[in-house]
Amino acid sequence: MKTVLITGATSGFGKAIAEKFAATNHRLIITGRRADRLEAIRKELSKQAPVHALVFDVQNREAVFNAIGGLPAEFATIDILINNAGLALGRDYFEEAALDDWETMLDTNVKGMMYVTRAVLPGMISRRQGHIINMGSIAGKEVYDRGNGYNTSKHAVDALSKSMRIDLLRHKIKVTAIHPGAADTEFSMVRFKGNEDAAKKVYEGYQPLTAEDVANVVYYTTTVPPHVCINDLVLTCLAQANSFYLHKES
Repeated sequence: MKTVLITGATSGFGKAIAEKFAATNHRLIITGRRADRLEAIRKELSKQAPVHALVFDVQNREAVFNAIGGLPAEFATIDILINNAGLALGRDYFEEAALDDWETMLDTNVKGMMYVTRAVLPGMISRRQGHIINMGSIAGKEVYDRGNGYNTSKHAVDALSKSMRIDLLRHKIKVTAIHPGAADTEFSMVRFKGNEDAAKKVYEGYQPLTAEDVANVVYYTTTVPPHVCINDLVLTCLAQANSFYLHKES
């Protein structure tokens, strides 16, 4: 039974990924900021697998290292790290974007990923094995209009994944970057700050990915032989070619 740490597990991709790994005989560490929701998910998944919940914000470096450093012995050996915590805020032209939105996206999507990975790595390095999966986005492959802060953060995730893969090669640690396209989760509700109409319009006229679609792909990358690493994977729904070509039915 392998131990899997999943950040941002209270909704969307993270929750679906946790459900997939719980159903496939894994020990889970789930993290998130929303304690009530995290505890509810822990209780539900505990019916299938051992689950430990850690409440912290990946933006908080001290909280990250304290939480991971204080794991109970049963969960201390982390085999797979899934850096999923992330968000988009706003869809504004560069000169109109809120500076606080930029700060939050960079602190969460980039620095948070770096903090969590550094906290987990010593154990993987000492065992000379482990698998790090970074959740990117097609926004990290091509930029699109009014996505300035988010595009920047996800391009950084792409670069970080490449850098990690090179630097950790000598430790025999796998690094996989997964870049989903449009997926119907809470993503757009967060991006549009609770504007339900704006969020719904994003997914009109086509069938987007689901969180379960993405979770299945994430799980698959952990099932290949030990000498095989899926380095970089982009997935979209059939209606989407890349970050800006999307076919919607009238």
